[in-house]
Amino acid sequence: MTFDHDILAPDDAASPEHPAAPVSGRSVTLGISLLVTALLAAVLLVLPAPYAIRAPGPTQDTLGVQGGEAAAEDEPDGESVTAVPVVAVDGAPTFDTTGQLRLTTISAFGGPGSDVLLGDVLQAWYAPERSVQPAELIFGEESTSEEQERMLQAQMEGSEESATVAALTALGYEVPATLTVIGAAEGSGAEGVVEPDDVVRSIDGEPVVTHQDLLAGLDEVTPGDDVVLGVERDGAEQDLTVTTGDGDGRAALGIYLDPQYRFPVDVTIRPGNIGGSSAGTMFALAIIDKMTKEDELGGEIVAGTGTMSVDGRVGPIGGIRQKMFGAQRDDARWFLAPASNCDEVVGHVPDGLRVVRVATLDDARSAIEAIGAGAADGLPTCS
Repeated sequence: MTFDHDILAPDDAASPEHPAAPVSGRSVTLGISLLVTALLAAVLLVLPAPYAIRAPGPTQDTLGVQGGEAAAEDEPDGESVTAVPVVAVDGAPTFDTTGQLRLTTISAFGGPGSDVLLGDVLQAWYAPERSVQPAELIFGEESTSEEQERMLQAQMEGSEESATVAALTALGYEVPATLTVIGAAEGSGAEGVVEPDDVVRSIDGEPVVTHQDLLAGLDEVTPGDDVVLGVERDGAEQDLTVTTGDGDGRAALGIYLDPQYRFPVDVTIRPGNIGGSSAGTMFALAIIDKMTKEDELGGEIVAGTGTMSVDGRVGPIGGIRQKMFGAQRDDARWFLAPASNCDEVVGHVPDGLRVVRVATLDDARSAIEAIGAGAADGLPTCS
């Protein structure tokens, strides 16, 4: 190979024809400074940082089996593995479904017992599918990893129960409930009025047979007004006057309840190693899809998120941006987003994903029916 100019070979670098340039003190100082800076930067990048990183977590088809298709395959040693449905219904007819209803999750790093490095934080700041926040905002200041796990599991169990009540009610079933008081919120109108073990029997003279009866009674009340709460205490009926507060735009009693439901249909939800309350909407939709003759999805893959109250209200969740990226990664074309999270959605929707705004279980059910029927153009979005 030839070149049109001379090249110094390494052995010629200090030849008499090309003497080495003298090294100045300034050059030595600069070199040492750069080396020290590089070493300090390297050390900083591997130091723990007081931040948490949220990233897209796994998704799960609530119409499928726990762990996905792999759960239905045989083990290498030939032993058969039982495929466990995520949502199973017993005591009522069920019907075949097509498509997928995928709950979405986030993976959080940097909580109790799981420090993240500064280098990870810097990288996450520039990744659109990740977010960085002070660790205490996500995990709390004093909680341990075991406490976090217990809390998330309790939230999941509550979510499963609320979703089942909402779905069965939407399908026309009545779900009776015994609503037992376990306490009153400090500073609320119920403090010093209700007592633990009171059982709610009526509100403003209307009987409370289901949890929805109580919530419907409160919907008729302006926050701040008094209500007459009929309770059973030590076997005797009593009427208590409670001044309501404001609970996200609706009247709130300020009492903590332990509801015991009597389900007319046996619904079992097994999501696997997933915690939190944000899968309620997708659980409720799966129950409805399995218990109706209509093939709501028509083969489409719909992902989503949102808490579900017993009276069918879709509530806000955390990490919706990461959940949208997780849905896109797992081939969903549609995403159901709580209306109250829309401000976090706008401008952050991954390519190829269409977001539908939902505020109630009825909204979400109508959305999957329209998607399955190929008539989704008019569905509300977050834009």
